[in-house]
Amino acid sequence: MVTLSGHAYCWDVLGDPAFADRAADLGLDFVTLAAAYHSVRAATPLHPRHQVVDARYAVLYRPVRESVWRGRRLRPLAPDWMDGPDPFRAAASALSVRGIEVAAWVVLTHNSRLGTAHPDLAVVNCFGDPYRHALCPSWEEVRDYAALLAAEAIRDVPVAAVSLEACGQLGVVHAAHHDKTAGAWSEQARRWLSVCCCPACRRGWDAAGADPERIVAQLRAGVRAGTPVDDAETIVDSRLRAAETLRAQCVAALGGTPVILHASVDRWATGPSPGRAAATPGRLLLNAWAVSPEPVRAVRTAVQRGDTVHAYVTALAPTSTSDLPEHVLRLVDAGASGINLYHLGLAPPQGQQAMRAVAKILERT
Repeated sequence: MVTLSGHAYCWDVLGDPAFADRAADLGLDFVTLAAAYHSVRAATPLHPRHQVVDARYAVLYRPVRESVWRGRRLRPLAPDWMDGPDPFRAAASALSVRGIEVAAWVVLTHNSRLGTAHPDLAVVNCFGDPYRHALCPSWEEVRDYAALLAAEAIRDVPVAAVSLEACGQLGVVHAAHHDKTAGAWSEQARRWLSVCCCPACRRGWDAAGADPERIVAQLRAGVRAGTPVDDAETIVDSRLRAAETLRAQCVAALGGTPVILHASVDRWATGPSPGRAAATPGRLLLNAWAVSPEPVRAVRTAVQRGDTVHAYVTALAPTSTSDLPEHVLRLVDAGASGINLYHLGLAPPQGQQAMRAVAKILERT
C-alpha cells in the first residue's frame, strides 16, 4: 500500500487542537514535523491564535544542550518565537496522543545565520561571491555539525523516520529576502554559478588530478560566454563524494533510525533536494510539486535504479484541487511507494480540500 504523510511545523500543531483531528481524518501514516529548520515566514491560515509566524533564523526546535555543543563554532540557535523549551517534543506528543506517528524533518546545510557568522565554511562561486545561506559539505566541520544536529533533533523522542533536507550542497538559487536574481542567468550559467570553489572543494579537485585554477577559469568562461567546462565530471563527482560522506555520517549518527533523503535524480542538482550518487540505492523524497511529466519521469528513473521513492507534492497554489489527485495517481503508477503532502499548516481551505481529495483517491479516508 502507498504510504501517505504530510509536512508541518511545530507551531501548526501547538495551540490548535483541531490540527491533530485534520491529520487523523486524512489517514496519514505519519506527520513529518520540522525539528531543525531554516528561516521562514509562514502562513497559518487555519490556526486559531495567529495567521503568520516569522521564524527569523534557522533553529533547532529542541533544547540546545551546552554539554554537547560547547567549543564548536557551528552550533544551532534556539527559537525565541516559540513558547517552551522543547517545541518539537511538545508537538510530537500532541500528535502521539491521537495515535499519529511523527518523522523528524531536519534541514542540514541551509543556514544563513551560520553562513554569515562563518563565511569561511560557506559556498563560494567561481567569482568569489559567497552564498551565506549555504554551508559547504566539503568541510569536515560542516559534516560534523550536520550529523550532531540530526542526532540531537531526535534525542529521546520516538520517531518513525528522519527526513533529511539539504543533505548536500546548495547553489545560487535561493529565495532570499527581496531576492533580485530571477531571470539573470541561463540554466547552464546557474549550473556553473552553483559550483562551490571554496578551499575544501578546490582540494577535492586537486586530489582528483585536476587543476583548481583551470576549473575556476572554465567556470567563469562558462558563465560569461557559455563555453564548455571540460572538467565538469571532476566537479560533479567531487561534489557527490562530499554529499555521500555527509549522508553516511548523518545516517551513522542516527543509529538505525530510518532515513528519507530529499534528493534529485539530476546529479548536478543543488538546493534542498541535491543530486546524489546513483550507486547507493536508498529511500528518497523526490520533489514533484510541478504538475507535469518531468517529476513522473524522475520517479520512474529512481525506481528503475533500485530506490524506494516517496513523491513530494504540494497542495498550495497554483496546484488546483482537480489537478493534484490525478498527478498523484501518475506518480504512483510510475512507482512511488509514498506520497508526502506539503503542507498541513500552510494550506488554506482549498489546499486542505486538495489533500482530502488525495487521501480519498488513495483510499485512505
